[in-house]
Amino acid sequence: MDWQGQKLAEQLMQIMLLAFAVVAVATGYVIGSFQMMIMIYAGGVVLTTLITVPNWPFFNCNPLNWLDPTEAQKHPKPQQSVVSKKKSTKKVVPYRITLSDSPLSLSSEDDIMFLEIG
Repeated sequence: MDWQGQKLAEQLMQIMLLAFAVVAVATGYVIGSFQMMIMIYAGGVVLTTLITVPNWPFFNCNPLNWLDPTEAQKHPKPQQSVVSKKKSTKKVVPYRITLSDSPLSLSSEDDIMFLEIG
């Protein structure tokens, strides 16, 4: 399936599912049967799947022309340059939490926390 065929299959699927949904809701409302509505929509989904999923010939109307391997060797692919990673601009600021009414003591150097800013 080519690109245009994929686009056609997608559009066909959307149109068919919407049409079957409208027909199913209208029929289910007029007849007063929820089961009939579900059956009509399920039949529409199956029919839509049978039409849009297989690779039918009308989805292959615009085939891509591939480059011959000999031509590909004559024109090598350009090398991508290695981009160095940008250093982080975040600032790390140490701060200390003190709890005045708490039995915990947070006065040692092990109790310093770090806050990222930016």
